Parts: sequence; structure tokens; C-alpha cells
Amino acid sequence: MANDIPAVLEYGVPEPGEIAAVMNDKLRFHTDSWDLSVDLKSGCADIVVIDARSGSAYEAGHIPGALSFPHREMNPTSTASLDRGKVYVVYCDGIGCNASTKGAYNLARLGFRVKELLGGLDWWCRDGHAVAASDKPGSLRLTAAE
Repeated sequence: MANDIPAVLEYGVPEPGEIAAVMNDKLRFHTDSWDLSVDLKSGCADIVVIDARSGSAYEAGHIPGALSFPHREMNPTSTASLDRGKVYVVYCDGIGCNASTKGAYNLARLGFRVKELLGGLDWWCRDGHAVAASDKPGSLRLTAAE
């Protein structure tokens, strides 16, 4: 480099308190498949998993127990029966898909507490968690993640 400053340090380094605040926010807004799987296995009743993709994508494969709720269908009427005391973990396909971001935004805008699942269904599968799928609506089968 022309000025001999390492690339990693070019824009400075945050103070410990600054980085702790930013990392705390990241953890408040997002969760990962490992933490979600631990809570689902323990039967945590405070968390509801929402698949924000299309109904056909949900049928092709989804996190076991997740509700199919496409982000385009989220509005005051369609969310009226949701429990505002729960935390909704919203996911989509993963990197390159923003249905989870749109779903989390829609739910938050409507007054729900929400976290977004990092990496979506893709990272869920990569971490080896089971996926529920169906050949036709109403006929679900559990499959191992590939």
C-alpha cells in the first residue's frame, strides 16, 4: 500500500464499547439456525417461526413447525390472530432472497417483535437440521437436510 496502513486498519478500529454496542444490536435483530434449533428442540413457547416465502416454496421444504406466511400477505387483517406476546423468527431461502427482511419489516411495522434468521433455509440445511417437505399440500414428510 502507498501509505503503509494495513487494509484492515484503513478506516480505524472501534473502541471496545462501540463494537459491543453494535454486536449487541446485531444479536438483538438476528438469530442463527443453531440457536433457533436449540429453542425449538426445548419447546420454547415464546417463539414462532415464520416462512415468508411463497406457499409453493414452503411446500417444497421448510423448517419443521414453521408457519407459511408469505410477506406479501402480511397486513393488519391477516395478522390479527397472531399473539403479540410472542417473538417471530422470520426466514426465507437465504442469501440472495429478501423475503425474510420484507416479512420482518412488515411484522415489525404492524407492532410485532421480530428477529430475522441469518442465512435462512439454506444455512438451516447446511447446519444439518431437518426440513419438512410435501409432495402435495397436506402431505408433509420429514427429510434430513442435505
